[in-house]
Amino acid sequence: MENPRPEKAAVVAEVKERLGAADAVLITEYRGLTVRELAGLRNAMRPAGGEYKVYKNTLVRIAARELGINLDDVLVGPTALALITAAPDGTPADIASVAKAVLDFAKTQPLLVLKGGVLGQNVLDANGAKALASLPTAAEVYARLAGAINGNARGLASVVSGVHRSLAYVLQAAIDAKVFAEGDAPAPTADAAAPAADEPAAEAASADEVAVAAAESAPDSDTPTAAIDAADESEN
Repeated sequence: MENPRPEKAAVVAEVKERLGAADAVLITEYRGLTVRELAGLRNAMRPAGGEYKVYKNTLVRIAARELGINLDDVLVGPTALALITAAPDGTPADIASVAKAVLDFAKTQPLLVLKGGVLGQNVLDANGAKALASLPTAAEVYARLAGAINGNARGLASVVSGVHRSLAYVLQAAIDAKVFAEGDAPAPTADAAAPAADEPAAEAASADEVAVAAAESAPDSDTPTAAIDAADESEN
């Protein structure tokens, strides 16, 4: 269905807009979970900027392709997207907290399967998506920044550099584990490639030297898309 009907085209446009605005996306299969259980997942990820949406796989596939992203391998079975987006006031998305919320939920509800994700233009498989949970959370970053601000410029530079390295290491680990779809892996960063022995030098660098890293199948499942979204609306 590469040329959807007008009513479907509107959904494709919505999905494309949401995917384009998201800092990261986690792709899950929810087969067998109830509306109440999924509402619990939504509530867990919402404070960190996560939004859980169910769309038909064909429409997500079209929207992703229009953004230059190929999700064919992960859009199988009843699929829902955890969209992680910055707040309207500019507050950065807390990717790690949302990823942790999804993984914690999956521990108690094993029917939820994390199948992959998207980070920027990079498609992640399940291991790559799980690696996002190892990033520092927003609360951890703020705490470290507050301590550095009360210290000195060198301390602030060290904190920001450390956050950058954390992301670089996650991406490098994902590359090494071949969790990116072929051709989608980003180039290794200098921080990720540097040996651990070089870290003190990075921490001693000045602030000016720091680089700042800035449901197609839903009708066949036990949790219809309309019921899930209706339950979510009733909570707000």
